[in-house]
Parts: sequence; structure tokens; C-alpha cells
Amino acid sequence: MDRLSLLFGRLIAGLALVGCAILFAMMFIIVGDVLLRDLAISFLPQGLAWSNEVSELMLYLITMCVAPWLLRQGQHIRVDIVLQAIPAKLAWYLEFIGDLVGFVCCVMIMIYSFKASLNSYQSGALSIKTLVTPEWWGLAPLPFVFMLLSIEMVFRMRRLYLGPRGPRHDAVSAS
Repeated sequence: MDRLSLLFGRLIAGLALVGCAILFAMMFIIVGDVLLRDLAISFLPQGLAWSNEVSELMLYLITMCVAPWLLRQGQHIRVDIVLQAIPAKLAWYLEFIGDLVGFVCCVMIMIYSFKASLNSYQSGALSIKTLVTPEWWGLAPLPFVFMLLSIEMVFRMRRLYLGPRGPRHDAVSAS
């Protein structure tokens, strides 16, 4: 199980790097759009009409790529001041319950987003903005990412179970 967790960690670390690459590409698109609008070179377009729309999609993809890695690192949003103040064993139980609730939520969102993606694909729905794209293209990453988040929640619960009986100490807000 430890080897599987290590391999999974490498997979989501790779996805985080993909998120970084998308951020880098988004920077070039935005800078290119601004330069083309401000420099007004006669043989080049006056900006990239599609840049805002593509940048929006890239922000979404960055979030999808990085979310499982952030969960593994304990860098997600976490309000733990109460967990740090109550008895360690009770905090451990509450951590486990929180992880279990997170797991159930991730599985439910994975199922729902898969159905939404499939329905969008089957209906042929389009997203019509500057670019016309199939709607399911934007929905397709959701089931995959929430599957990864569900798997990470299982590994997270396992690490908690095998660790000391107390609250986690990653990314705590109080000591």
C-alpha cells in the first residue's frame, strides 16, 4: 500500500507540474494579447480575441491539475483552530470524520460530474462565446480530478490511522 501511495503521489505531483506549465502558457497568452493591442503592428492582429476565454479555461484547468497535490501536501483551506485546542484523541476522531465526509463528497461530485459530462456529450451541447466548443470539454476533467481527490482522501485517512492519535500538524493555523 505504501508503494501504491508513493506512485499515486508521483502522478499527482506530475499533474501539479502540468498545472504550472498551463500557468506559464497562460502568462504568454495574456502578455501576447496586451502587446498586440498596445503595439499596433500593421501586419499583426490587434490583440487575441480568444485570449480571455482561453485564460478562463486555463485557470480552471490549473485548479483541476493542482487540487489533488495540494490535498496531499495539506495546503488546502483548513480551519483547525478548534482541533488544536481540544484533546488530541478527540481531534483525531474529528479529523477522521472530516476526511470521511470529504471522501463521500468527492465520490458524489465525481459521479454527478461524470453524468453531467456524459449528458453534455450525448446532447451535443455547445459553449458559444468567442470560440464555439463542445460543452463536455470543460466538464470532462471534473470526474477524473474528483476520482483522484477520492483516492487521495483514502490515502489521507490511512496516513491518519497509522499516525499518532492527534490532529494533523500540516498547515496548521494555531500551535
